[in-house]
Amino acid sequence: MLISKMAAEGGGKEMNEIKTQFTTREGVYKLLTHSEYSRPNRVPFNSQGSNPVKVSFVNVNDQSGNGDRICFNVGRELYFYIYKGVRKAADLSKPIDKRIYKGTQPTCHDFNHLTATAESVSLLVGFSAGQVQLIDPIKKETSKLFNEERLIDKSRVTCVKWVPGSESLFLVSHASGNMYLYNVEHTCGTTAPHYQLLKQGENFSVHTCKSKSTRNPLLKWTVGEGALNEFAFSPDGKFLACVSQDGFLRVFNFDAVELHGTMKSYFGGLLCVCWSPDGKYIVAGGEDDLVTVWSFLDCRVIARGHGHKSWVSVVAFDHYTTSVEESDPMEFSGSDEDFQDQMIHFGRDRANSTQSRLSKRNSTDSRPVSVTYRFGSVGQDTQLCLWDLTEDILFPHLPLSRTRTHTNVMNATSPPAGATIITNTSSNTTNGNNSGANTPGINSLSTTLPRSNSLPHSAGTTTTTANNTNKASSGGGIGSGIMDSAIATGVSKFATLSLHDRKERHHEKDHKRNHSMGHISSKSSDKLNLLTKTKTDPAKTLGTLLCPRMEDVPLLEPLICKKIAHERLTVLIFLEDCLVTACQEGFICTWARPGKVGLLSSQNQASSPSGTVV
Repeated sequence: MLISKMAAEGGGKEMNEIKTQFTTREGVYKLLTHSEYSRPNRVPFNSQGSNPVKVSFVNVNDQSGNGDRICFNVGRELYFYIYKGVRKAADLSKPIDKRIYKGTQPTCHDFNHLTATAESVSLLVGFSAGQVQLIDPIKKETSKLFNEERLIDKSRVTCVKWVPGSESLFLVSHASGNMYLYNVEHTCGTTAPHYQLLKQGENFSVHTCKSKSTRNPLLKWTVGEGALNEFAFSPDGKFLACVSQDGFLRVFNFDAVELHGTMKSYFGGLLCVCWSPDGKYIVAGGEDDLVTVWSFLDCRVIARGHGHKSWVSVVAFDHYTTSVEESDPMEFSGSDEDFQDQMIHFGRDRANSTQSRLSKRNSTDSRPVSVTYRFGSVGQDTQLCLWDLTEDILFPHLPLSRTRTHTNVMNATSPPAGATIITNTSSNTTNGNNSGANTPGINSLSTTLPRSNSLPHSAGTTTTTANNTNKASSGGGIGSGIMDSAIATGVSKFATLSLHDRKERHHEKDHKRNHSMGHISSKSSDKLNLLTKTKTDPAKTLGTLLCPRMEDVPLLEPLICKKIAHERLTVLIFLEDCLVTACQEGFICTWARPGKVGLLSSQNQASSPSGTVV
């Protein structure tokens, strides 16, 4: 297996080169320069002080077989084109619709996929001054303007989305931290709305609109402190994940208006959020430069990924590369070798039935299906990262033969029976699934603590390698075998150290962490009160379930980490035959998936200038 250096670990000229292709285990992804969408003059947009470029897609199911449509905003302008993707070059001279706004700028938009036809589409557009417009770029008509007089909210619209399964309901979030539910059939009224409290909970409240006749907004949500930066509906439409400038992910049961769970960023605001195809995991990114994976079922952080050097602006799951493999459940009771053989087959089976097979996996406890989730992220560092979320992170307890061992990690000179220790061979580990397995538990606890490290940890030393570039120590974390209460109450006395201090103290403290839980304060039971306080002190959340310390959860490495633009990246969308990125200069780029471009020969793949060649 030949593994080339990641861009993140490379230096010199390689760091500044803009990549036009990259390689993963599936093959080569290639930038299609002729499929680039932008303003018709193709001139880079001067993005100073403007809102992020955003992209929305819809398929109108026309008879020609070319039903994809793309909408994007650049500065004061909004464009609507036929999207030809990997099939044909983009023709920028003929936009279906183009609008230029005065006094306000488009900030976000969303198509209603339920009602879209070749003759008509419903497009919502949010604006920097707080208004929301409903337009039909095919019929070229403006249907309605909501919050026209800015009586409902005067702050910038941060996110707008149709409620899944609805032809008329949509949700809008603002920089004020408020979120409003609208119905396109209702008017907004000529006076400021009066509200009545419907429900109140930890750091959120929901009000209904008091009026004699039904009017917008139907509901007003006030969530957290500071701007509500983005929200996303779960695949079944029942739950809503919100990320805010206060650094919290909050997940609500949307219809019941109840808080399901929360998570706190490592530091700074959270900017983006997305759901896995089966709704079991949520990924958030933000100002801590990390991607954080949160389990919806367990309501806890299960992994963090470090690859970006600046704020993460978009996270998205790749539904088409999330792979599922059906297998006999009995195979999981075999030896480690059998299990690892099975792991090798990840990614071979990624048909369109991923969704249904993921749900099949949910129907039984015996795990008859093996799954790897692929997700991506882009950031203000102009880099694209791809990540794999694999079984060693998702199921740190299995197979059972591994977690029954109480051998001390630090004293182990050879892997004991039933346990696997992966030694740190080099700093060039680029695959997210290179963690190997659960190393033995810590023998000073009555319960076994399986370790599930995304970064390999050497068996007999505490030396760290180039992975020290991560924000905190890349040493092994204590896996999910810890009782929830132990994590919730265990606030380390080192939790308030700065990242710099913690990195320097890594060597000194690593042996203590591996040997025992002695450094966990015994007087920290009062920290449970954090969960009910109205105002949460960031320094006190570190080390709790809300925000585990870096060494307490597996740290993922990106599969690939490539600089692909000159300006900060603002869009990442996975489509069936390509992935789409966009930067603040107003260029929307199409990257063909492996095998989707006939120009690539096997020779080209073998000599790819950058990326991971497997």
